[in-house]
Amino acid sequence: MLIDHWPLAGLRVASPRLELRLPTEGELAQVAGLAARGVHPPRERPFLTPWGELPPAERARHVLQMHWRSLGRWTARDWTLSLAAFHEGRAVGVQVVRAEEFGIRREFSSGSWLGLEHQGRGLGTEMRAAVLHLLFDGLGARFATSVAFTDNHASLAVSRKLGYREDGIERDVLDGRVVESRRLRLSREDWARHARVPVDVTGLTDACRAMVGATG
Repeated sequence: MLIDHWPLAGLRVASPRLELRLPTEGELAQVAGLAARGVHPPRERPFLTPWGELPPAERARHVLQMHWRSLGRWTARDWTLSLAAFHEGRAVGVQVVRAEEFGIRREFSSGSWLGLEHQGRGLGTEMRAAVLHLLFDGLGARFATSVAFTDNHASLAVSRKLGYREDGIERDVLDGRVVESRRLRLSREDWARHARVPVDVTGLTDACRAMVGATG
């Protein structure tokens, strides 16, 4: 079975409305189709890599390639976990977690996207709350970070609601101009004070912990 060789295939993170897990190949096609239908309104630029503005077919292909790339490059010292989020059996978005030297730093960053048709319902907040529980409670993380453009009010609102604090700014170049992002940081203690969404994690085995460098 796949789980014997890739233990994270059995990981499930459930919140009141969502289930986060690695998608099957068929479900990944569903996620790609969701992206093709749109991930943000026209003229908005929520991502530093503007993949959301690609033509639909290229947008779908980008999602497939990013998912496969994260699995293919996985090591316990440097990994990216892309969990599909399902609501009532349908894919609604993707929650991504990234970490380098997690076993030493106990720190991770997160990013996410929701299909345009599923936005405005609080699912983005619930997705983030679910993955914070997985990393803090399940894997012993000490800090979480998040970065969003200064005009990405939805993402910044989610971070503040969940207890993140300001942690400086980042300056990047996009389309030949400087863009600023706000960096936010969440400590384990602040997470515990703001955790309100009930989350149930199953399939988090010792083999899963070894894959992310969280043993010991």
